[in-house]
Amino acid sequence: MIPQADDDEILELARAEQRILITNDKDFGELVFRGGLEHHGVLLLRLQDERPSHRVQIVDFVMKNHADRLAGNFAVATEKSLRIRAKS
Repeated sequence: MIPQADDDEILELARAEQRILITNDKDFGELVFRGGLEHHGVLLLRLQDERPSHRVQIVDFVMKNHADRLAGNFAVATEKSLRIRAKS
């Protein structure tokens, strides 16, 4: 990505490149919902187990089973659930 980029710049770059942003930074929720910033999709990880291998396992599961529902939406993944909020 962009070294030292602000969150809004990262979100804009992901949107421009039509990429789903995968993050564990709750600030992106603020940018999307309160700031109204456009996005191509955000997957927020809210995991108890933050080990990189566990993150990969969760993202892999979400992408294999729900990738078609992520574009344009805001999703929150935990070990036990996936909530997808459709773009208004």
